[in-house]
Amino acid sequence: MSSDNLACPSTSDLRTQPVAALDKEGIGPAMTSIPMIACSTSLSEHHSGGSGTNKNKQMVEQLQRYGLISSKKVVEVMETIDRALFVPDGTPAYVDSPMAIGYNATISAPHMHATCLQLLEENLQPGMHALDVGSGTGYLTACFATMVGPQGRAIGVEHIPELVASSIKNIEKSAAASLLKGGSLSVHAGDGREGWPEHAPYDAIHVGAAAPEIPQPLIDQLKPGGRMVIPVGKIFQDLQVVDKNLDGSVSIRSETAVRYVPLTSRDAQLT
Repeated sequence: MSSDNLACPSTSDLRTQPVAALDKEGIGPAMTSIPMIACSTSLSEHHSGGSGTNKNKQMVEQLQRYGLISSKKVVEVMETIDRALFVPDGTPAYVDSPMAIGYNATISAPHMHATCLQLLEENLQPGMHALDVGSGTGYLTACFATMVGPQGRAIGVEHIPELVASSIKNIEKSAAASLLKGGSLSVHAGDGREGWPEHAPYDAIHVGAAAPEIPQPLIDQLKPGGRMVIPVGKIFQDLQVVDKNLDGSVSIRSETAVRYVPLTSRDAQLT
């Protein structure tokens, strides 16, 4: 129906609104006003005429205009991996807001994906290894895989088996499908707090839920010279950047205040 084919508004129509919802994968600074990409689509739109691809590009361009993306490489990967393939059908894929994906989980807002990709960019070079803890719909894992390429390795770990299965289907529809088929990209069901030792050490680790403290297994699996981005805290949380120095020592700094749901067990998340 024509009512489903909403055209993207011009830049002058963009709205700035506060975002403060809880987000399993992270929504960025709590109660921070961010520009909303007022452009909605559905997966059926994406498949019908290619308009979704254009709207995905518009979303990225608008994030650039508002200074939320400065890296050309991050622009390239976010234009390559279409967000519409990683949100439930019928939801506004290109709005800068987290979206519910079921199982008390969400996919992060695009600006938060951009933030994490930029923080990890130097550790997502071709041939490097990346770990995505709490991989959800698989979007950020697919971005990681695209950046490290077929000679690298991108691992997603998600403790909800149903999300693992659906994320693999999402990736199979995306520009990262060949990397999944080739084996450089994989998604596994497991407790991400324990990392994924099989392909350690990792140049880059992203954690999509807040830990009361940084899990030691993740520090252990971080390669010297590697970087981890992880929200830490309970009521008050910070997005922390953890760098492992070449001598094995660890440096930690706070990037910004955030609000995430807890990094916890599958049973606790579903109750």
